Amino acid sequence: MNKRKSIYLISALTVLLLTSACGNQTNSGSRNNVNMVPTATEPAKTDANDSAANSDKEILIIIDQTLKPIEGNSFDFVVNQRPEGFALAEMQWVSKDNTIVNSVQEAIEHGGNGEDGFYISGDGQFMGFFYPDTMKGEKGQVVFLFKDAVGKELTWKKEITLK
Repeated sequence: MNKRKSIYLISALTVLLLTSACGNQTNSGSRNNVNMVPTATEPAKTDANDSAANSDKEILIIIDQTLKPIEGNSFDFVVNQRPEGFALAEMQWVSKDNTIVNSVQEAIEHGGNGEDGFYISGDGQFMGFFYPDTMKGEKGQVVFLFKDAVGKELTWKKEITLK
């Protein structure tokens, strides 16, 4: 196992232990979650102009940009809430300098081989985005695309600066 994967696995286990020890406080409305900054909640945007249908289709994604003791640069994300019947289909990083688009399958492959781009661990427990030093400080938008069985799409977007 290469050094990057070993360090990542150790840090991921540490984060898991820390969050398990703190308990699940997201349902209580508390914002004291360890390693979860910033928290972003935005309603999903649909292709159709049906705002009444959006009320039950809110998407909640938490992006964690805390520094980790791993080689390389990354941020983690967690899909805390997704609309019923929709599944994550695609993840994007869009900036003036770079556009990176990964399907869920590509993210799973990156989770196994440690390549730059979006990743999902083999068991689906860890998700994030690896990026090279050249992208540090880059301001852009993280976009998550969700699809249902009939092809309807919902997106969630958040502007961030890569740390």
